[in-house]
Amino acid sequence: MSSTFEKLSSNKVKLSFNVEAEKFEEGLKRAYRKMVSRINIPGFRKGKAPMKVIEAHYGESVFYEDALDEIFPEIYQEAVKEHKLEVVDRPEQLDVTQIGRGKELQFTLEVFVRPEVTLGEYKNLGIIKTVDEVTDDDVMAEIERARDRASRWIEITDRPAKLDDQVNINYKGFVGDEQFQGGTADNHDLILGSGSFIPGFEEQLVGAEVGSDVDVNVTFPEDYHAEELKGKAAVFHVHVNSIREKETPALDEDFVKEVSETADTVDEYKAEIRERLEKQADDRAESAFENEVVEKVCENAQVDIPNAMIEEQIDGMMRDMEMRMSYQGMKLDDFLKYTGQTMEQLRGMYRDQAEQRVKTQLVIDAVRKAENIEADEAEVDAEIGKFAEQNKKTLDEFKQMLTDADRDYFKEIASLQKTVQFLKDNAA
Repeated sequence: MSSTFEKLSSNKVKLSFNVEAEKFEEGLKRAYRKMVSRINIPGFRKGKAPMKVIEAHYGESVFYEDALDEIFPEIYQEAVKEHKLEVVDRPEQLDVTQIGRGKELQFTLEVFVRPEVTLGEYKNLGIIKTVDEVTDDDVMAEIERARDRASRWIEITDRPAKLDDQVNINYKGFVGDEQFQGGTADNHDLILGSGSFIPGFEEQLVGAEVGSDVDVNVTFPEDYHAEELKGKAAVFHVHVNSIREKETPALDEDFVKEVSETADTVDEYKAEIRERLEKQADDRAESAFENEVVEKVCENAQVDIPNAMIEEQIDGMMRDMEMRMSYQGMKLDDFLKYTGQTMEQLRGMYRDQAEQRVKTQLVIDAVRKAENIEADEAEVDAEIGKFAEQNKKTLDEFKQMLTDADRDYFKEIASLQKTVQFLKDNAA
C-alpha cells in the first residue's frame, strides 16, 4: 500500500491511496465471512453459499463496500502515521477511483488536521506588569474587617434602638385594612441601617425600646418585585422583642494573639497584614498581566480552527459543568428544564469561549515550537510534585505510579507553562 497527501488548506489535507489487489482480496474474504450467514441463495442452506455463487447472483461488486470497510482502518492509520498527520476529525469525501477483483484499489479522502498557526508579533508587545500599591488605609480596612468578624452581639435593655443595632422583631404588613402575603414574620433579626428592608422601614425603628409596638408607614417602590405592591402605601405593625449592640474587640495585643498565629504586637500584625495584601496584589497583577499578554499574542496570530476541535472543547466544558452540577445534586437535564434551554442553545453559549480556548492552546504551542522551548527534567518534576502533594505522596512515590503517557502529559504541561513564562519575560 502506498499513499500521498496534498495540503488543501492550513487545516485540511487530501490523502490518495493505492492498495495492492491482494490486500483488497483479503478484505473481500473478510466481508464474505461476516455477511454469508445473512445471505439466502436458492439451492443452498442459509450461510453456506460459496463466495463466487453470491457474486454471480448479486453481482461482483456485492462485497466491495464492506471489503473497503474491513481494510480501511488499518491502511488509513498507516497513512496517518507515515505522513505524521494530527487528524482532528473523521475522514470525509471518500472518492473511489478504481475498485475490482484483481485490480489495485485506488481512492482519495479529505480530513481536517491540526491547523497551522501564522504567528504575529509575540515579543516586545509593550505590556508591563502593574501592581497596585498597598496603602496604610488598605491595611487598616483589612484589620477592621478582622475586628468585625471577631465581634459579638450584646443584648441591650437600658436604652432605645439606634442605627447599627440588631433588633429582633415580629411584624405584620397591611395595605389598607388587608394584610398582604409575604408581609408577616416572627423573630426576625434586622440590623438598623443595613438597607435590608424597603426604604424608610429601618429608620422608623430608631428610638424604639424593647417590648414596644411601632407602626411603620412606608411606600413600596415603583420597581418592587411584587406587582400588586408596586407604589402602594403600607403600614407594618412591629413589635420589638430585643435589641443587641455589636461589641468589637479593641485593637490590642490580646486581639492580635487571638487572630494571628505569628504576630504578638499590633505593629507585627500590621506588617503581617501588609505582607498578605501585597502578595494578593502581586498575584492579581500577575494573573492580569499573563492574561493580557496571552490575549495579545493570540490576537496577533491567525489560525483557521476546524469545527471538530471547537466541538470537542465544548464537549469537555459540558462534562465539567455536568460534574459540578452533580456535586450539587442536580442533573443537566433538570437544569435545562429549569432554565428553558435546549442542549443546542447551551452549547452555543459556550462556543465563543471554546473557540478562544482552542486558539490559545494552538498559538501557545506554535510559540513553543518556534522558540524550541522544552521543559527540562527538573521542571517536569516540579509539575509532577504539585500533583504528588495533592495526593499526599512523595515525588518518588508518585512518579512510580506514572505511565510513559502520564510522563509525556506532565512534560507537555510544563513546556506550555515555560512558554507562557517566556512570553511574559519578553512582553515589555
